[in-house]
Amino acid sequence: MIGKSMELQTKRKVIGQMTVCSGCCCGAVHRGKPEVPVEWLKQEWRSRGLLKVLQLTIAGCMGPCDVNNVVRISGPAEDVWLGGVDRFQLYSSLADWASESRRAGTLLPLPAEFADLRFSPFGENNAPKQPV
Repeated sequence: MIGKSMELQTKRKVIGQMTVCSGCCCGAVHRGKPEVPVEWLKQEWRSRGLLKVLQLTIAGCMGPCDVNNVVRISGPAEDVWLGGVDRFQLYSSLADWASESRRAGTLLPLPAEFADLRFSPFGENNAPKQPV
């Protein structure tokens, strides 16, 4: 109806979304970049019953190509960007974290092993400091 304001809503109870880059650089093993286990991730999300709760999106280029193998985790409170997710063990840890988050019904804090992989694609962590 024209003129009537309606807020769109989904029927699903989604706690978040994990977007995994598999574009021009991320996962480009032919260019010497670490593999992104795309098919394994899809299968894990299916077998763990995660698809309708913590959605998985495999994306093309997400932009910050200088930090290959980018993952973005989006939730109601924040977006977390990870770069250099360059080992299968890290993807496996993300799948385990996603399963635990599903059981908890909310996005749990990421495991400590991801602390050094967090970055801002918008350059906030490289912005010049303001004089005090």
